[in-house]
Amino acid sequence: MQKGAIRVQTENIFPIIKKFLYSDHEIFIRELVSNAVDATQKLKTLASAGEFKGELGELEIRVAIDKEKKTLTISDRGVGMTAQEVDKYINQVAFSGAEEFLDKYKGQGDGTNIIGHFGLGFYSSFMVSNKVEIISQSYQDAPAVRWECDGSPEYTLEETTRAAGRGTDIVMYINEESEEFLDEGRVRGMLEKFCRFLPVPIMFEDRQVNNTHPAWTRKPSELTDEDYKNFYRELYPFGEPPLFWIHLNVDYPFNLTGILYFPKITKSFEIQKDKINLYSNQVFVTDQVNDIVPEFLMLLHGVIDSPDIPLNVSRSYLQGDPNVKKINGYITRKVADKLDEMFRADRKAFEEKWEFISLFVKYGMMTDDKFLDKANKFHLFQDVNGATFFTLEEYRTAATALQTNKEGKLIILYATAPVQQDAYIQAAQAKGYVVVKLDTLVDAAFINQAEQKWENVQFTRVDADIADNLIDPAEKTDSVLLADQETKLKSLFEEQVKPAHIKVEIKGLSAEAQPVIVTRPEFMRRMKDMAAVGGAGMSWYANMPDEINMTVNGNHPIYQDILAQGDAGKQEKLVKNLADLALLSQGLLTGADLTAFINRSVELLKQ
Repeated sequence: MQKGAIRVQTENIFPIIKKFLYSDHEIFIRELVSNAVDATQKLKTLASAGEFKGELGELEIRVAIDKEKKTLTISDRGVGMTAQEVDKYINQVAFSGAEEFLDKYKGQGDGTNIIGHFGLGFYSSFMVSNKVEIISQSYQDAPAVRWECDGSPEYTLEETTRAAGRGTDIVMYINEESEEFLDEGRVRGMLEKFCRFLPVPIMFEDRQVNNTHPAWTRKPSELTDEDYKNFYRELYPFGEPPLFWIHLNVDYPFNLTGILYFPKITKSFEIQKDKINLYSNQVFVTDQVNDIVPEFLMLLHGVIDSPDIPLNVSRSYLQGDPNVKKINGYITRKVADKLDEMFRADRKAFEEKWEFISLFVKYGMMTDDKFLDKANKFHLFQDVNGATFFTLEEYRTAATALQTNKEGKLIILYATAPVQQDAYIQAAQAKGYVVVKLDTLVDAAFINQAEQKWENVQFTRVDADIADNLIDPAEKTDSVLLADQETKLKSLFEEQVKPAHIKVEIKGLSAEAQPVIVTRPEFMRRMKDMAAVGGAGMSWYANMPDEINMTVNGNHPIYQDILAQGDAGKQEKLVKNLADLALLSQGLLTGADLTAFINRSVELLKQ
């Protein structure tokens, strides 16, 4: 029997491993199963290179719990280890056998899929164990060996027998604090989380827990639409079917495969991030992919797999690296190309999906100028009636003649709540204006960005002013009222509309126009909208009073009747009701004011 002290490259490495190396203790199962996969892949590589001529047999990894002995065992039928290899790879912490093997067999079959790169994965077993045994028999003509260590630097190494022959057993004697890892449900959950797509069959409780050939590892030409949908159901069993997907497959200047799915996301935004999983050679790494996937695509679902993404020793966090930036740019380009291809191939189908994909497109245009350049061709405006879609250039063609202001800017008229803003929309459409719908949570920010990035474009909400003033302020038009009637009417409204931030003005509009029109100037209303959805540094806008213009249409015939009214009390009530109706149309009449309006309306009807 050989006894000795483990030769570590850092003093007191066991406490470091147990407490700090891995932030999440369940990671140990990923590391040990990954090592077993490595050993299996090594054997397949040696067989394909002619260096192993024996029978491969059933290559699978088994995970077993023994509650009486309080052990968790991971067994493989891979290359195994000789006593010398155990001494070299186990007793010298942080010397990686995988690194050495990769260098020797680079480019040969499964040799490029060796997962371990750091030589510390095995020692994660001590996070949950009082004692760990290795029983291993090499594929070479050498006796089986047994290694044992209780978490101190002292170990024993001796010859033994292994009934299963070639391969390795890692036997963990689970410590008292970690007895949760002797529960079948807990272990099954970890295997399904970390190992569900590993390339070697993994057996637990006599059942295979993984899919060894997930869709992203196959060529797009081999897959049908149904294959992609089935894989989506495998990833998200309770999710709605995806709209479409993008298969990533690149091997230069970095290796990357994966499938990204576009889920159905509407303006209600029942959003769940962290739905993209990062894998390295089919080993789950993390669902925190912020650095790899552009921010505007974080709402996508799916899988990304790359051996070229650098990871720290725990494989849990991405490190800064040029490859990460390149991959980010590649994904952006692939998504833009896919959307452009869909738009050009079948515009009608693209328009039908616009409600669900507009969020991604607008967010991307705001945050990524390269995406913006491509998206300008397929970004769409939908008119408020829902029947027509315009690209920016198509909107220019349709609206330039009537909607270009004195500064030469195209005024894009929009509604955020077409039903509520119907009266304003009708007034604008009566003048021949084209009004589009911008009703998602990102639109307030989107129009601000678009005004900066698109040349000679300005957005104005359809209720920002009376229809005559939406493009350019109109000359003051006289009403049919006499000067003293105008003064009296303005005084009546100002007495009934108390808040100082409501500005009352008498104008001579069409007799068919509304008697009172309440508008909210574009700039302040837009700032308040952005503040309401958490605009950075804009919270003070949210606390400012609404800026409201109340335009009284002096040409409406109702005012002749009101001014002729002999009952001053009724006159005031009628004026107050007209003002409240206009405020109600903008959603600005609430609470006690709304109740008073309803009661007053009933009272006036009785008279």
